[in-house]
Amino acid sequence: MEQSKIINIVDHTLLKQTSTWEQIKLLCDQGMDKNAASVCIPPYFVKAAKEYTEGKLPICTVIGFPNGNMTTAVKVFETEDAVKNGADEIDMVINIGLVKEGKYDEVLKEINEIKAACHGKLLKVIIETCLLTEEEKIKMCEVVTKSDAEYIKTSTGFSTGGATIEDIKLMKKYCGADLKIKAAGGIKSFEDAEEFIKAGADRLGTSRLVK
Repeated sequence: MEQSKIINIVDHTLLKQTSTWEQIKLLCDQGMDKNAASVCIPPYFVKAAKEYTEGKLPICTVIGFPNGNMTTAVKVFETEDAVKNGADEIDMVINIGLVKEGKYDEVLKEINEIKAACHGKLLKVIIETCLLTEEEKIKMCEVVTKSDAEYIKTSTGFSTGGATIEDIKLMKKYCGADLKIKAAGGIKSFEDAEEFIKAGADRLGTSRLVK
């Protein structure tokens, strides 16, 4: 697969706590130059990045990041604020504790409340696969399929592990046909990227491929 085609489905990502505007600007330049799917950046930089890119590149940001266990009201406010500032795509983190307690109805309700706050913008749901059992992963495939979100996403990249080929294959098997899959965390090379795409990923989150 051509490298340029792979880059077209990459969310070019910089979410480090130490990120500066100069670094975000460079990320935007690279994303625009190579025609990445989006830049995925902290909410603080969304407004400036939107103005800087002048509509030439979708701006993606993260909500409830990276732990996911703030209240739904806080996540909804974060989402509305991000959209108001110009975010085109929202990557939210689920409340993993609710999954551990088997409260899947509450997880679904929260996803849909956040989706409503997106006002038509794309929503990706991070389930943090490295912290879930196989049974919980399968159940979350069902929950996100049932939700109004467009994507299920493997990882924040800030926990004990990132995307694995096995997880993508599991998602492909248990998610509904209309739900797209984003692999994120630990994608280090174009070879890795190709493997994830072959396994079923529609979008890739990485900081390493677009230069």
